[in-house]
Amino acid sequence: MPTPPARKFGLSNLRAARKSGEKVAMLTCYDYSTAGLMQKAGVPALLVGDSAANVVLGYDTTLPVSLPFMIEITAAVRRGAPLCLVMADMPFGSYQGSLDRGVRNVCKMVQRSGCDAVKIEAAASQLPLMRELADAGVAVIAHLGLRPQAVGILGGYRFQGRTADEAGGIVAMSMQMRDAGAAGLLLEAVPPEVSKAVVEAVEIPVIGCGAGPACDGHVFVTHDAIGLSPRSPRFVPQLGDVAGPMVNSFSDYVRRVQTRQYPAAEHCYEMPPAEKAEFLKKVERIISF
Repeated sequence: MPTPPARKFGLSNLRAARKSGEKVAMLTCYDYSTAGLMQKAGVPALLVGDSAANVVLGYDTTLPVSLPFMIEITAAVRRGAPLCLVMADMPFGSYQGSLDRGVRNVCKMVQRSGCDAVKIEAAASQLPLMRELADAGVAVIAHLGLRPQAVGILGGYRFQGRTADEAGGIVAMSMQMRDAGAAGLLLEAVPPEVSKAVVEAVEIPVIGCGAGPACDGHVFVTHDAIGLSPRSPRFVPQLGDVAGPMVNSFSDYVRRVQTRQYPAAEHCYEMPPAEKAEFLKKVERIISF
């Protein structure tokens, strides 16, 4: 069983894993308590994904989630898992449209959340932003392949790299992002042949999200793997059923309340006997008055 990290797992460790061939496990995380459990379990890297829009806030897409919300939950994850590498998603609209605005918002995320790296869904238009942030010393992970913030253009949540031209474009863009200063790549929903070509084309770490075994690390939405989502993508392993025990626990609580088993004496605070006696006399006088 993996052991909790004895020291901080950072970008240098991710780069070292890339060179050594060691595979890095990453999970999405959105809160302080879960972050602590993941660190205790030995998960070295956490992604505070904009998928919080779906699994935390209940939206159909990732688009509605805001920058202040992402900063707040990233800071919570950072506090819960100080020894993990924490990667923060930049939400839709926070880095597009203006180079100055993009740099300002990314720096705000880093300063206020304490994250180790930020992730942006990358296209050619983000190359100037990538260069500017790299020059400023910000570690940026470029997200290629299926980009949930661009589902309108991509035609839905479909895997990418279906054709030779499409796959070649992903490889070419990964090299451009590397040249612009990207600290790493995240490939989502691409065939194994595409991720293998990307890994061979660049020397920076490549994290896969449904992208095959060639990637240096792997990540997926945690809720999809532990029974907290109504359906899961095919690339997500089923690690357990957290939902079943939770429902049973909540149901048991309802039963205890309805049958008056809760609260019992052990759940109540007790006044000192002398104070209790004095209080009861006082209440009697108040009521009789």
